[in-house]
Amino acid sequence: MSPIDIQKALKGMDYPATKEQILEHAKGGDKDVLDALQKIDDREYEGPSGVSAAVFD
Repeated sequence: MSPIDIQKALKGMDYPATKEQILEHAKGGDKDVLDALQKIDDREYEGPSGVSAAVFD
């Protein structure tokens, strides 16, 4: 899985978004991406780069 996979899963997402909203948006997509997103901090994210940073840090 790469940051590009995260970006694809979040395509069309409206920001700012909470972890719950991000998970809901990505639901039904790649299982590895969903598993990674479930591990991010429960907070509000300003954009896709912030989500990718949370996944890969």
